[in-house]
Amino acid sequence: MQPINILYAEDFQPVKLIVKETLELEGWRVEDCDDGLTALGHIESRAPYDLILLDDDLPGLTGIELVARARSLEHRRHTPVVMLSATERRRDARTAGVNIFLKKPEGMTSLVETIKQLLREMVEKQN
Repeated sequence: MQPINILYAEDFQPVKLIVKETLELEGWRVEDCDDGLTALGHIESRAPYDLILLDDDLPGLTGIELVARARSLEHRRHTPVVMLSATERRRDARTAGVNIFLKKPEGMTSLVETIKQLLREMVEKQN
């Protein structure tokens, strides 16, 4: 089985390091970036991401703007997106196309299980 590839955008280094390490302990590959413009470049690329994990409050472009852009691209239309953010923009995130919105910091404890469940659901939909 191929490892899971995750694109992760977070500008707050302490959170980014903890989350990235947690995900990598699951055996997942994590490509991280610090701002919305860099994340957009990755989203628009043909890199094979199984999941996109975003903060909303990013320099350059917000996570919600990134989700809307991703959903407008044929090759990212169905890529699962999780937003892990301290913002109060849950409804805006869902409207933009986020699959799951987790609130920081409490959502960090359920992040791995949330991602596993979301990826299982995506596989079931494809079969």
